[in-house]
Formats: sequence, structure tokens, C-alpha cells
Amino acid sequence: MKNRTLGKSGPVISEVGLGCWQLGGDWGDPLSEENGLQILKEAVDQGVSLFDTADVYGGGKSESLIGTFLKTEKRPLTVITKFGRGNGVYPDNYSEKALFSAVENSLKRLGVNSLDLLQLHCVPQNILEDGAIFTWLRNLKNQGMIKNFGASIESIEQGLICMQQEDLLSLQVIFNIFRQRIIKELFPKAIETGTGIIVRLPLASGLLSGAYNSNTTFAENDHRNYNRDGEAFNVGETFAGLEFAKGLNFVNTIKTEFLTDEIPMAQFALRWILDHPAVSCVIPGASKVAQVRSNAQASDLPSLNKKLHQSLVDFYQKDIDQHIRGLY
Repeated sequence: MKNRTLGKSGPVISEVGLGCWQLGGDWGDPLSEENGLQILKEAVDQGVSLFDTADVYGGGKSESLIGTFLKTEKRPLTVITKFGRGNGVYPDNYSEKALFSAVENSLKRLGVNSLDLLQLHCVPQNILEDGAIFTWLRNLKNQGMIKNFGASIESIEQGLICMQQEDLLSLQVIFNIFRQRIIKELFPKAIETGTGIIVRLPLASGLLSGAYNSNTTFAENDHRNYNRDGEAFNVGETFAGLEFAKGLNFVNTIKTEFLTDEIPMAQFALRWILDHPAVSCVIPGASKVAQVRSNAQASDLPSLNKKLHQSLVDFYQKDIDQHIRGLY
């Protein structure tokens, strides 16, 4: 596993991390505590040193499970969490008191004295523009309750607003072969400001794993079912904003025209992301130990060649971009 520095002044982290939404059991098939701990252990065994979670994942279950794991794991880890979508604050009830209380609860669940990184969790754009919430974050940092702060954002415009804050360490963004606009519209500014980029949804809710087909179904409580068209939250968080059947067609094109037989499609998609210098870390989720192992192996692959990269950019611009829905 290769490592990278998170932003201009953050910790050294594995370039492949672990997204921990599924550990909260909010959607899909629930994971037992035993299976969740096995996934966390396998991740660390594979060299993963960054876990990404949030206070609302399973109503705190994801944080608590990571906290249980940390009690016995001695290897150095960076655990990043989020605030802004729960605790009665979303969409218009944000306050310093609510933020302070949420951080206290996250600290207790994780069993730590200070959060490595607290990210705003897709808060409304008007809250970012107002700017008071960043002052509250600085107060938490001055008190030692958090070491750094960043923001998980939904759109390029939101990212540019956040990067006006000079002490913002990182942005968490949706970025994958199906969502490429930020290469030209956000990454140059991130490099200029030294803002670390953490990539979520690298496999477009599993589409880019190549494991789905027209007969694939999802559980009733799975966001890949109930949020296909943005019924519950930003549709960009599900299949990267693509309509499922159309996404399958694009996957088949990638398989036949771009993918080499030597590389599993999920690793190919992750390697493509890691080839971008602005990226600090990619955080695929996993519901099985084998998925953790496969995702981590993307770090060991050689970079894709420039011709292939350009072909994928051309494919995106010609065929895919016009079909992306949701905030972008």
C-alpha cells in the first residue's frame, strides 16, 4: 500500500482508505458486529490506515464499531468523521452548540480524545456561504477537540466556496470515471491551495465494479433502490447520478473498449482515480473481506497510460456527461 499526505499539512495516510457507511447498517444487508470488525481488520492488514465515517451512519453505529476496533488495534490509524446531516440540524438548524454536542458524542463513540479530521457533511450551500460554521470549527480545533477540519461537498461551486477558508484541510468529493468535470474545474484550485482530496463513490455505488447486470436487484432499504431517481437525497450519491440501465450500458462499453483482461474492473476504476495528482485518498466501501482486499490491491497497480486516460476523458465528454443528474 502506498501512502500520500492529506493536503498541505495533514497526516500521512494510505492512498486507499475504507468508507464505513455500510458498517452503520442503514441500507442493504445488515452487517453483524463480527463481520464489521473482520472488514476493519482486513483493511488494516492490507495497509489501509484511513477510515471514513459519520455520526449519522447507523445513528452512530459505524463510529461505535470503529471505536470497538480501536480498543485493540495498535497500528496507527486516521479516523475521519462528519457532522451536518443529523442531530436535528439539517437543513436549517445549525448552531455552535449543536456542533459541539455532536463532536462530544463522536469522541465518546470512537473512544478518542480528539478527532483526526471533522468534515462538514454536505451541509446546505447557504451555510457554507455564511461562513460562521467555519469559525465554530476553528473554536473546536483551538480547544483540541478536533485536529483538522474539511468538508464533504455535493458540487464544484460548494468546493470553491470552502477553499476560500485557508485552514480547510480537505474536501471530500464524488469522483469516478462517470463524473469527471472536477478534473478541470476543481482540482487545479485544490492543488493551488494545498487542499487534500478524498474521493467517495469511486465505484459509482458498485456500477464500476462490473458486477451488476440488467437482472440485478437491490433490497427495499438499499439506496440503490429507493434513491435511484433522487427520491431521498441528492441523486448524485447513487450511481453517480446516472440512470441505472444507462450506467450498465456505459460499463459494458468500458469492459469491451478500455478494460484489459489483467485488471479486475473495480481495481481499474480505482487506479484511474489514483492517477490524478490532486487526489490524496480514495475511500471505497466494502461489505465483504474479499472486497477490502481487492480494493487495496489497486494501490499496487502501475498507472494507466496517457492514451488510455485521454480515451476515457473523450468517452466521458462525448457520451456520459450529458446524462449525469443531481448537484454537480
